[in-house]
Amino acid sequence: MTFSVETDARLTTVDVTEQVTAAVPDDLESGLCTAFVTHTTAGLIVQEDEPRLRGDIESFLSDLVPDEGHAHDDLDGNADSHLRAALVGPDVTIPVENGQLALGTWQSVLLLECDGPRTRTVTVTTVGD
Repeated sequence: MTFSVETDARLTTVDVTEQVTAAVPDDLESGLCTAFVTHTTAGLIVQEDEPRLRGDIESFLSDLVPDEGHAHDDLDGNADSHLRAALVGPDVTIPVENGQLALGTWQSVLLLECDGPRTRTVTVTTVGD
């Protein structure tokens, strides 16, 4: 199953927990759910969906990876986006227990946009025990 996400800023996070949850088949009691973003300048993380923390994540990545000064910038000016996404990774895998994502109390699935605004595609696959 795939779904699209519209982002509205160059570096931002979007909660996609609801869409990932909806992709878990009704008949899957236990197993694994993997969500994968099909882009090299976006990533997925499991983290708390709290606005200040989301801002902290964005600031942390901005501080960690400078906006300019990378060799790839000569090609298309978005090396910072590739580097930030490489730190995060394109996927998350979450256990499924009793037909539900086994996320902790404060855990959400967040798409990290590093080169927006754009439309992103997330693919979700599941496998049962």
